Amino acid sequence: MTKTVNKEPYQQAYYAPTPTGFTRYMRTSFLWQVYRFIAINVKMLKLMARSHN
Repeated sequence: MTKTVNKEPYQQAYYAPTPTGFTRYMRTSFLWQVYRFIAINVKMLKLMARSHN
């Protein structure tokens, strides 16, 4: 027995979720972006240092 799924067009499930205010702030905050840039670069440097041994 198969379950019938309602696939009406233009339902809420068809659209991407709207980001919260905090998410929008984190995406546009200069200081957060600088922090993430440094953190990712440090991770890459650690990975490269381990691979060269």
